[in-house]
Amino acid sequence: MKDYPTPPFPDQQQPMPGRTDQMDPRPDHGEDSYRGSGRLEGLKAIVTGSDSGIGRAVALAFAREGADVLISYLSEHDEAEETRRLVEAAGRKAVVVPGDIQHAEHCRAIVDRALSELGGIDILVNNAAHQATFEEITEIPDEEWELTFRVNIHAMFYLAKAAVPHMKPNSAIINTTSVNADKPSPQLLAYATTKGAIQNFTMGLAQMVAEKGIRVNCVAPGPVWTPLIPSTMPAEKVKNFGQQSPMKRPAQPAELATAYVMLADPLSSYTSGATIAVTGGTPFI
Repeated sequence: MKDYPTPPFPDQQQPMPGRTDQMDPRPDHGEDSYRGSGRLEGLKAIVTGSDSGIGRAVALAFAREGADVLISYLSEHDEAEETRRLVEAAGRKAVVVPGDIQHAEHCRAIVDRALSELGGIDILVNNAAHQATFEEITEIPDEEWELTFRVNIHAMFYLAKAAVPHMKPNSAIINTTSVNADKPSPQLLAYATTKGAIQNFTMGLAQMVAEKGIRVNCVAPGPVWTPLIPSTMPAEKVKNFGQQSPMKRPAQPAELATAYVMLADPLSSYTSGATIAVTGGTPFI
């Protein structure tokens, strides 16, 4: 096991949405450690929020397992280009698609690009998310609450709705929920609420599409060291981020990737409606 860094971390604050190269320590996406074994050979995947963080680690792992990847992201073009470089270095095709998934039209355009440029959709990873920290409910603007739901859960519906008609039996939809679905942080009220909705959506959709042979699961991360952290949390929380977990540190994005690979693997043909908790030992019910 790699010797990953533990808090306290250096003081660091960033504007939203945050940048990988400005983080100290720099997140590990598996660049030097992930070794593929052909588990996803020839498959076509969409990964939202794959410019950085968990999404980049998943895109990298999928590519090294043999999948072509559509890299969906908001506007962090240079970050997305680094993910593209990693996918193409693995010998796989990368399609880079910027835009805002809170809009249904853009979600449909993502699916259309996958069909036209990758030649199909075998895996949909709904990973992109928005969060912001507030101490009091009265501090949360209505617009902030609505934005969090549009990005975190409405987009998941739009993308799944567009993708399902084009998915073959044993295709996979993988949604990113959170330990906040079970243990909500009061300072992340809107975000935590959407993560509970994502878990419920996953279990319901898994039953709805089971007869089509499509599998739907979710991954519930605990604290993960991504650009979302220094750009959305107070300085003291960033400094000690992950210290509350039994492992006394946050996960690195690379440590999440194997869960997504397992759920995407056609060999996981009876796994649907499940939540895979990657929490560093924190109980998840």
